[in-house]
Amino acid sequence: MAAGKNEGGKISEAGPLVFVITRADEMGGAQVYLLELAATFKENGEEVIVLAGGEGVLFDRLKARGIACRSVKNLVHPVKVFKDAAAFFEIRAILKACGPSLVSTHSNKAGLLGRLAAKSLGLPAVHTSHGFLFGGREKSPAGYFYRVMEKLGSAAASKVIAVAESEAALAGKFKVIPEEKLAVIHNGLPDLEQTLIADPLAEPPQLVMVARFAVPKDHRTLLTALGDLKEYPWQLALVGEGPGLQEAKKLARQLEINERVDFLGTREDVPNILAEAQVFVLSTLREGFPLSVLEAMRAGLPVVAANVGGVPEAVIDARTGLLFAPGDHLGLRDQLKFLLKNPEKRKEMGQAGRKLFMEQFTLEEMSTKTAALYRSLAKSAGEGEKA
Repeated sequence: MAAGKNEGGKISEAGPLVFVITRADEMGGAQVYLLELAATFKENGEEVIVLAGGEGVLFDRLKARGIACRSVKNLVHPVKVFKDAAAFFEIRAILKACGPSLVSTHSNKAGLLGRLAAKSLGLPAVHTSHGFLFGGREKSPAGYFYRVMEKLGSAAASKVIAVAESEAALAGKFKVIPEEKLAVIHNGLPDLEQTLIADPLAEPPQLVMVARFAVPKDHRTLLTALGDLKEYPWQLALVGEGPGLQEAKKLARQLEINERVDFLGTREDVPNILAEAQVFVLSTLREGFPLSVLEAMRAGLPVVAANVGGVPEAVIDARTGLLFAPGDHLGLRDQLKFLLKNPEKRKEMGQAGRKLFMEQFTLEEMSTKTAALYRSLAKSAGEGEKA
């Protein structure tokens, strides 16, 4: 059965399924999620349209898979009150013109504006939160602001999907989303060809981290930890770009490990890079449910990751990988040291991680659950119109 197969009728019978996301010029976790989900629905005969601010790599990949795209010219990443207001009316006009069966929103600004626009037109809207911004900022003015915005957005949504149990618990703790509106559906990815499954036993071990050089990612803690492990054979590959890249390169030089750290920039062949690695690392201060961890588990790699957000729902400590406290370079050092010294444990954890991925975190699992939710809401909305 194809992932998300239309059992019980099409979602887009009365109009297209419209996805809305803030940025088309990058491929972060939210963009990868949207791409795979939209492509799955398209392959199963749904009519799909994606709205996003600007142009770029996301639109290129969507068009390559036959998915219609519309640029929202006023939808930009920074907060700009007048542009944000213009983006709301622009999104609303597009939705009114195409008459969608359901609106699926992603990322924070598009999530709020898209939900409000859908609500103003009486359309069902589902927001997928890829990580609530108030997490880790509970006592700050920014955290309070983000909670207020999420309450406003949830009032305009038919449902809010949290991608991890920890995210749902966070929303419940601060009472920002009514329990009846909240659903948990973990992220999922398509499987790989067998040629892209890694060999964790290989020596010397290659470590890899895939993340932007920007907050909340924490390359400093990883580099500092490896600065204490110079006596062991290892090489580190860092995939990504961002404003903190030059600072990370400077730190690697200061720690005298720069010859063992490869800064690879943005890459289109991440599965190939993971296939050559022996350990995946995610040093971060805050997460929802990172796709990078699932990519590593899919490749059969042991994962060493910060114990934040939904990470421990995939990285089962001492089973599929090892956890450490965020920002604790000594804890990370010790976990890496253990895996550097124990190739059999690398293999054992990598195999357990891949098994868990296949059982719980495939694209088919995610899209089937998401399609069922979308379908029930679109059907209810259609019945409401007939009544």
